[in-house]
Amino acid sequence: MTYFRPEIEAMAGYIPGEQPQGGKFIKLNTNENPYPPSPAVGRAIAAAVERGLGRYPDPMGTAFRTRAAELFGVSPDWILCGNGSDDILTIVTRAFVGRGDKLRFPRPSYILYGTLAELQGASSEQVPFAADWSLPDAFAAPAEGLKLAMLPNPNSPSGTIIEPARVLELAERLPCPLVVDEAYVDFARTDCLDLVKRSEKILVSRTLSKSYALAGLRFGFLVAQPQMIEQLVKVKDSYNCDALSIAGATAAIDDQRWLVDTRAKIIATRLRLTEALRSMGLKVVPSEANFVWATHPSKPLRPIYEQLKAQRVLVRYMDYAGWGDGLRISIGTDEQIDALLTLMGPMM
Repeated sequence: MTYFRPEIEAMAGYIPGEQPQGGKFIKLNTNENPYPPSPAVGRAIAAAVERGLGRYPDPMGTAFRTRAAELFGVSPDWILCGNGSDDILTIVTRAFVGRGDKLRFPRPSYILYGTLAELQGASSEQVPFAADWSLPDAFAAPAEGLKLAMLPNPNSPSGTIIEPARVLELAERLPCPLVVDEAYVDFARTDCLDLVKRSEKILVSRTLSKSYALAGLRFGFLVAQPQMIEQLVKVKDSYNCDALSIAGATAAIDDQRWLVDTRAKIIATRLRLTEALRSMGLKVVPSEANFVWATHPSKPLRPIYEQLKAQRVLVRYMDYAGWGDGLRISIGTDEQIDALLTLMGPMM
């Protein structure tokens, strides 16, 4: 006897990166920010606690929407708050994709997209990136039942980006909305926010987990035209963001000087790590995220991952059929990266 939907029993489920609970690790496997968040975040959360937690939070996160709207040059009704960008992606998928429909995304990219399709009883269509990590025209081709496309930009695991002009071109040809998942965009040289104003089909998802060092707080948001937000609000949980996360997230985006300084440090370390890995014989794609993707023309990399883990240094090992394996290495502090490179040198 089973009580679960067939889709649930059949699916493997999304598996997050390792989160060790005991002992000390150098953790470079889940693209977290190695630096403390803005001091304003702690003060804002403490003030929220002082005000009391006996009442429900603002269901729309008005304080955050108001400040974010000022930053991005839109009005608050263009913004939807979520419990991390994964919540945003879930809301959008639930709103557009039903049983028997199709969700499209590039490959290799964020594996959660496929899980979200499975949860809806829908199918996934994965369009392979070209060898240079560009997107082929097939990504915009019409297909029966296609209800939504998702594009991580910058992409994971590669850290590469699709230029906004190309994103707009693809969106205009697609028969469905396009979610541009900009989880890592604060480390990139360009973004797609302006495209939202040009096309109601383009929705931009962001998170405070990476660039604002708030992975533990769980806060993300979507920027889309108001008529799209109005419908998506129907799908979200009533109070999907708690009072502490709204207060902390609002304080975080208000401290843009902190973001500029932290971004500069991470980009400088990213360049240094890229050059060091290349000197070891690894191939590293130029990254616009807070991680790098390293492959080797002949050496398997799982043993390197396992040896590093034995030394309590975690990186993310990935193996994609048709693409081979690689190491996705998050940008840590300079001290953490020095330790990684000291260990990796003899292994290569």
